[in-house]
Amino acid sequence: MSTQQEYDEKKWYHLFKNKARVIYPHSDPAHDFLHIQRVVNTAKALCEAEKARWEVVMPAAFFHDFINVPKGDPRRPYASGLSAEAAIEYLKSVQYPEEHFEDIRHAIEAHSYSANIKPRTLEAKIVQDADRLDSLGAIGIARCFATSSLMSRPFYSEEDPWATQRDLDDKNFGLDHFYIKLFKLVDHLNTETAKKEGEHRIAFIKTYLEQIKREI
Repeated sequence: MSTQQEYDEKKWYHLFKNKARVIYPHSDPAHDFLHIQRVVNTAKALCEAEKARWEVVMPAAFFHDFINVPKGDPRRPYASGLSAEAAIEYLKSVQYPEEHFEDIRHAIEAHSYSANIKPRTLEAKIVQDADRLDSLGAIGIARCFATSSLMSRPFYSEEDPWATQRDLDDKNFGLDHFYIKLFKLVDHLNTETAKKEGEHRIAFIKTYLEQIKREI
């Protein structure tokens, strides 16, 4: 990489980081600036391991949740599309190279689990993987219960915490979300690097749940 390329990369990184600090609120710890920072860091590691284009991955990772639609909101499946449009408008305003816009747009649109859009490019796969990895492991547990608080749902069912005699229901019980969605995420990771990390994080969650069983 040339000195000019390194300078440009650092310039855009710091500009995007400062913008992200402004647009992501502290009111939702599962989707705040710290979430964005983790996704960007993970995306960078995946980008290097998989030999992808950082100039596409970086802005898509920073702005994948530009428009945050709360869980349970009927607009949720459209959040990634709204975020993509908002991100492109911002990138135009700062004169980011336009040749990357369509790939950035697709990477943002495809990152969402709710949108159910299959990623077509390596860069979109990486942004999707980085975001999904943040739903797993120790930080994934924290995010799950933070979301439970925002949704006013209890951590588990009083009568049947492990759903042995009822259907799983993560709209009403936090623990159910691990079984309905989070454990399945590892099967939908795209890159080999992410799959390996995902398996490690799933193993940690299972250990954590065994401890919960002991405590309740």
